[in-house]
Amino acid sequence: MTSSFPDAPGLHGVWPALMTPLAADLSIDHARFAAHARQLLEAGCGGVTPFGTTGEGPSFSVAERYAAVDALIAGGVPAARVLVSVSCTAVPDTVALVRHAQDVGAWGVLLMPPFFFKGVSDEGIVDSYRQVLDATADRPLRVVLYHIPPVSAVGLSHAVIAELLRRYPQRIVAIKDSACDRAWSLGLAQAFMRPGAGRIGVHVGNELDLPPMAAHGSRGAVSGLANFMPRTVHRLATGPDATRTAGEHAKVQRLLAWLGGYALIPALKAVMAAQTGDTGWLRVRPPLAPLDAERFDTFRRELAAHGLNPAHD
Repeated sequence: MTSSFPDAPGLHGVWPALMTPLAADLSIDHARFAAHARQLLEAGCGGVTPFGTTGEGPSFSVAERYAAVDALIAGGVPAARVLVSVSCTAVPDTVALVRHAQDVGAWGVLLMPPFFFKGVSDEGIVDSYRQVLDATADRPLRVVLYHIPPVSAVGLSHAVIAELLRRYPQRIVAIKDSACDRAWSLGLAQAFMRPGAGRIGVHVGNELDLPPMAAHGSRGAVSGLANFMPRTVHRLATGPDATRTAGEHAKVQRLLAWLGGYALIPALKAVMAAQTGDTGWLRVRPPLAPLDAERFDTFRRELAAHGLNPAHD
């Protein structure tokens, strides 16, 4: 399932935004974390992305993230197939996580700007990236910029992206756009994926936008749905003209519309619990709240109508 488009910039193939399994005390279950990542790689994923939004990244301390990334690698996940989300509200914490990613030999890091203060200027956003990238310049590794204003309320303007590319043309390889605004995503592709414009990858978080982005040359995705339907997401991300794309796009559209009736991350974990029979997947870190037993029973019955097939999807 690896992408057959080596000339496409940025990520190749699907890199699931890993959900983080938790033990009963809400610590990270390292064994299940590594097993889940290995299963996705065995299904053909290009790599995995721990501690993004789907993985509840900001809910975990720097030390917890160190230990969990170490456990992934010790558990058989090649470091070169790990894109570590390192975003924090404090720049020194982000620097520490980037340095750890360098130490373990990760493929790269997924980096949003600090997100606690709102209404910050483009200059402030550039300065925050500059502090992180300059402090880790001794061992450069790939950087994927993370634009997710629906969650962070701090976005990346075209001017910010262009300035960062001017300063760090060898380090920034892609943008992960989770604005869920197709026109914006296509505008990023037109501005930054064309030859002569720096040609970095643009990858969307909204699975419904994968086929039109593939038509513009994107051949990769960091996807939450890929935790349990990696093959379907891969086909949407890399085969915009495939005969089955329309049907699979409609299936994903129905699934996402239904999931929209729930808090998204607890719902995604509930899909994992239903598919694996392991209700431990229901656990989330506060302030998120898990589905209770009664609501999970209803959820599981409704999910069955969507016809997910772990061997095919």
